[in-house]
Amino acid sequence: MPLSTPKEMFDKAYEGKYAIGAFNVNNMEIVQGIMEAAEEEKSPVILQVSKGARSYAGQNYIIKLVEAAVENSTVPVVLHLDHGDSFELCKAVIDGGFTSVMIDGSHLPYEENVALTKKVVDYAHERGVWVEAELGQLAGIEEHVSAEHSVYTDPNQAVDFVEKTKCDSLAVAIGTSHGAYKFKGEPKLDFERLAKITELLPGYPLVLHGSSSVPQEFVEMANQYGAKIGGARGVPEDMLREAAKMGVCKINIDTDIRLAMTAVIRKEFHDHPENFDPRKYLGPARQAVKEMVQRKIRNVLGSSNKA
Repeated sequence: MPLSTPKEMFDKAYEGKYAIGAFNVNNMEIVQGIMEAAEEEKSPVILQVSKGARSYAGQNYIIKLVEAAVENSTVPVVLHLDHGDSFELCKAVIDGGFTSVMIDGSHLPYEENVALTKKVVDYAHERGVWVEAELGQLAGIEEHVSAEHSVYTDPNQAVDFVEKTKCDSLAVAIGTSHGAYKFKGEPKLDFERLAKITELLPGYPLVLHGSSSVPQEFVEMANQYGAKIGGARGVPEDMLREAAKMGVCKINIDTDIRLAMTAVIRKEFHDHPENFDPRKYLGPARQAVKEMVQRKIRNVLGSSNKA
């Protein structure tokens, strides 16, 4: 099946009150684990590549991995750039075959964010590529993206931004954050703000970044076998499922995959110190990715049997 764009996925997700999972990929095992889960769950899926992953693996390697993944796939797959920080980066991946890009100008003054986003939109739309933008800013750290404090999305400004830029989807800030350390106190999302944005932009697909739940069983497993991950807390899965019923059509998940892989690899090293064959520990890690993605599709996204 050829790569898809998000439009049909998001139209169906909005109407059906579920979301599509956007899972970050860095290597072959992660791609395989995600795709095996999506196939078994019969769920559409977005494979997204950060600037850091592109630098780590190389754009051509990533594209060829995804091409191999979709060659015999029976579910719709989007190849998406996560947190593109320049027009040049977005142009490079569009020219390389990505079907969706995110231009993140959220750190810029408002009018500069509008101008940068519109420049990317104009280039992408001429080539049939979807554009996600961001308004507001998430706290936390994810590779080159970092902010100390959240700046929540203003609903009225969101309307103005979409009208001026013509972006296809919008990442909003309502209380999620990047990384594994999302909440010090009680987890809370601003559903009132989300409802207002949805009311002002009816039918328009919204996106949540920083939406890993940081399952404590994997934090504990990693720590049991030598990690030092203290105080990590994520967004409860039921809150994310509720957001998916309120106009959020794409939910980004990265940290949970990293945690699952790392915990399982650490356990394999502990239990089988004689092994030096990477397949012996990357195989179980791939299975952990698959099971984590299936968990998200079922419990968070609601996208099983929606392909």
